Amino acid sequence: MSEAVEYDVVVLGGGPAGENIVDRTCAAGLSTALVESELVGGECSYWACVPSKALLRPVLARADARRVPGLADAAEGPLDTPAVLAHRDYWTGDWKDQGQIDWLDSIGADLYRGHGRLYGVRKVAVTSPEGEHHVLSARHAVVVATGTRAVVPDLPGIAGARPWTSREATSAQGVPGRLLIVGGSVVAAEMATAWQGLGSQVTMLVRGSGLLPRMEDFAGELVADALREAGAVIRTDVAVEAVVRDGSTGPVRVVLEGGETLEGDELLMATGRAPRTDDIGLETVGLAAGKWIDVDDSCRVPGHDWLYAVGDVNHRALLTHQGKYQGRIVGAAIAARAAGAPLDTGAWGAHTAAADTRALPQAVFTDPEAAAVGLTLAEAARAGHRVRAVDYDMSKVSGAGLYADGYRGRARMVVDLDREVLLGATFVGPGAAELVHAATIAIAGEVPIERLWHAVPAFPTISEIWLRLLETYRG
Repeated sequence: MSEAVEYDVVVLGGGPAGENIVDRTCAAGLSTALVESELVGGECSYWACVPSKALLRPVLARADARRVPGLADAAEGPLDTPAVLAHRDYWTGDWKDQGQIDWLDSIGADLYRGHGRLYGVRKVAVTSPEGEHHVLSARHAVVVATGTRAVVPDLPGIAGARPWTSREATSAQGVPGRLLIVGGSVVAAEMATAWQGLGSQVTMLVRGSGLLPRMEDFAGELVADALREAGAVIRTDVAVEAVVRDGSTGPVRVVLEGGETLEGDELLMATGRAPRTDDIGLETVGLAAGKWIDVDDSCRVPGHDWLYAVGDVNHRALLTHQGKYQGRIVGAAIAARAAGAPLDTGAWGAHTAAADTRALPQAVFTDPEAAAVGLTLAEAARAGHRVRAVDYDMSKVSGAGLYADGYRGRARMVVDLDREVLLGATFVGPGAAELVHAATIAIAGEVPIERLWHAVPAFPTISEIWLRLLETYRG
C-alpha cells in the first residue's frame, strides 16, 4: 500500500446519501474524499428512482389524459416506445457520470474511483480499476454510504435463467412481450405499471395477500384493481419453487408451488434488498461483514466515534430522500464535532435524523399514485397510541372530479387522540404524490388539528381533501 493521503472526511459510496455528506462537509471547509466503485450518483440516478420515473411519467400522463373529456380520444394510441426509452436514457446521462464529476470538482472534493474497504480505524484502502492502490486517512470521520443490492432468491435454475432485477428492469432497451414479476413491493408495482403501459403482458406473482404491504391495505387494493383493468394478471398467495430457461434467448418458465408452470419472455425478481457490506472491511473495525450497520440517531456507529453509516446501509429508511436527509444531518454533525461545537441531539434537533421514524414520506408512482407519511393505523396502534383513522373518498372532492372523469381514490389520516396531532396520512389517487408533503409538514411540525383548520386549501384543488378529512374528524 502507498503512504496514506490524509483528509478530514472520507466517504465510502457516491450515491445520493454520500453526495449530500460531501456537499455539507465541503461547505463546512472540511477536506473530503469520495470513493465510488461504479457511477457517482449511485443506484437511484442510474438504475432506480430516476430511470423508473422517466419510464412511468408517459404511462401516467396518458392514463390521466384518457380521463379528460376532449382529450381522451387523442390519448388512445400506443406510446412512442423509442422516444420513452430515449428520454429515460437522457435522464440517466446514458449511464455516464460526467455531470456529477463536474459538480464534485466545483465544490473541491476529491474522487477516488475503485473498490474501497475500511483498513482499520479512520482508514480506507482503495483499489482502482487499473489495479492502483491508495490508502486514505480521515482526521475526523469515515462515512459508509454503500447502499444496497437486489436480492435474488436461490431457487433451482435461477442462475441460468438470467432474471431481471431492478437494474435490468429500469435499463432494458426493449419491451418484453410477456413479463413475469415476482413480488408485490414498490419496485414490482411500479415496473408492472411501466412495462404494462409500454405494451408488455404483465403477470405478477405475489407471495403475500396483496401489493404494497407496508402501506395501508387500501393502497395496494386500488393499485391492483387498476393494474388488472389495464390488462395485468395478479396472482396472490403464490410461491415460486423453480425457474427454467433453455438457451440464451428462449422463454423463461417459473414453476409454482404445486407444480403449475407459467411462461414469459423476461422474469423480474423484485424480492427485496440486502446491504452492500460484504466486502468493505467492516471486520477490520470489529463489525460484521454482510450485515446492516446499526447506528444512533445521528447515524454514528456506537462504539466508534469516527464512523458513520448513512442511507440504505443502516436500514433505518430504504428511500433515496431519507438517505439524502441523513446525509445532511451527518454532514452537519461531523462539521460540529470537528469544530468542537456541542451537538443538538434532542427531539427534532439539527443533528438527529428524527424523520426516519416519525415523519417518513413515500410516493409510489403507479396508476393511481399512492403516497404516505408517518405511521399506518396498524403501526400506530402497535406503538401504543390511542388513535382514530379518518377516511374519505377522494372522488367526492371537486378538484379530483375536475382533474379526471371517474376519479377513484381514498385518503386516510391517523390522529393521536391524546395530543390531537397527526401520526400518519395516506393518499391514493391520480396526482396523489403531490399531496404527501403537506402531510409531512403537519406531522414533522406536530401541527395541532385545531391549527390545521386555518391552513385553507385553494379551491378547486385536490388538496381540499384536507378540509374534508378535518370535517369528517369533527363530525
